[in-house]
Amino acid sequence: MNWILILVVLLVVLFQSAIFILKEYERGVVLRLGRFASIRGPGLVVVIPFIDKLLRVDLRIITYDIPSQDVITRDNVSVKVNGVLLFKIIEPDRAILQVENFFAATSQYAQTTLRSVCGEAELDDLLSKREELNMKIQEIIDQRTHSFGVKVVTVEIKQVDLPQEMQRAMAKQAEAERLRRSKIIQAEGEFQAAVKLTDAAKIMSAD
Repeated sequence: MNWILILVVLLVVLFQSAIFILKEYERGVVLRLGRFASIRGPGLVVVIPFIDKLLRVDLRIITYDIPSQDVITRDNVSVKVNGVLLFKIIEPDRAILQVENFFAATSQYAQTTLRSVCGEAELDDLLSKREELNMKIQEIIDQRTHSFGVKVVTVEIKQVDLPQEMQRAMAKQAEAERLRRSKIIQAEGEFQAAVKLTDAAKIMSAD
């Protein structure tokens, strides 16, 4: 009786280690005696117990929020910049075999590239040319992650935080600009009113 129980347990263990069901967005990297054998899935996958090892890889897009980075722009302004990175695995075997942790490697590349590219730009570019900077950052990260099977889908600079003193200076500048425009509009209104009064006076004198 004990032998039957042991046999059943062994069969269950063999079954669990030999048969896998991979979802549509999953692939299985099969290592045979420690060496790469194949990429399997989706669906039912059968491997050789104790000889093959199957490592699941998720092919869906991964979202990574790039934490705030301290950056000194080309015109020597200290700012904090954060962003978001979307990427996915396109070569499961490379993601497993070429790097210890593809997520950690990609996230580190994202942080260093964000600092580097923003540090080469002037403050005005950070505020007004984000699309160009986004494309440049994406291209650089994608070149670096290609070797381990990761494709960068998109990169976006989310927020640029300026020093408090610069925020106050920009607020004063904006207020001065609004005041200047207000005075121009008021002067134009007064000029138009004067023109109309002059025209009315001419009409009355003609009568």
